[in-house]
Amino acid sequence: MFETNIAVVGNVLTAPEWRRTTTHNQLVANFRVASTARRFDRETNRWIDGDVLRIRVTAWRRLAEGVASSITVGDPVVVYGRIFTRDWIDDDNNNRVSYEMEALAVGHDLARGRTRLYRNKPVPQSTLEGPDSETVVRGEPTDALLDGEAPVRFGDGMPDEVAPTFLEVVAGIVDEAAETVAQPDPTSREPIAA
Repeated sequence: MFETNIAVVGNVLTAPEWRRTTTHNQLVANFRVASTARRFDRETNRWIDGDVLRIRVTAWRRLAEGVASSITVGDPVVVYGRIFTRDWIDDDNNNRVSYEMEALAVGHDLARGRTRLYRNKPVPQSTLEGPDSETVVRGEPTDALLDGEAPVRFGDGMPDEVAPTFLEVVAGIVDEAAETVAQPDPTSREPIAA
């Protein structure tokens, strides 16, 4: 009835893993994110790591496809979604708790890097999601995808050339419609004031 939605800012710990539900044939992507609190210590004049939150993130449908084609290990990300805990008992009869999130949105943290959006072409919807085990998602058994089954992989469809920077676009060096870099005239270019 009451859901807890939060945003987590952190780094991707594991590459997104694709699975397909056997009952509804839907795709799901799972990956882990770590978020570390940091504070500045004035005595040592250094940043110090604080508490760490590690959370398993599950993405469904088109979001899962976007995650698999855009996110890789080490990427700084912002993930927003429904957070919950899953209680379970391990093989040694110890009570365990895992923190999980069903993602509603996933994106790169633009405070720590640049990215470029390439819009998805309409495709049939597919979904995946996973609860506490590697092979079961929302109570449905899943099968691992074969190499040719994944709709996209990290880097697929990305252009080989380097995208223009924001300053190149603003300075008019780039023709946005053609997305090609024009050769600048060195005599007409003025320095940008800081």
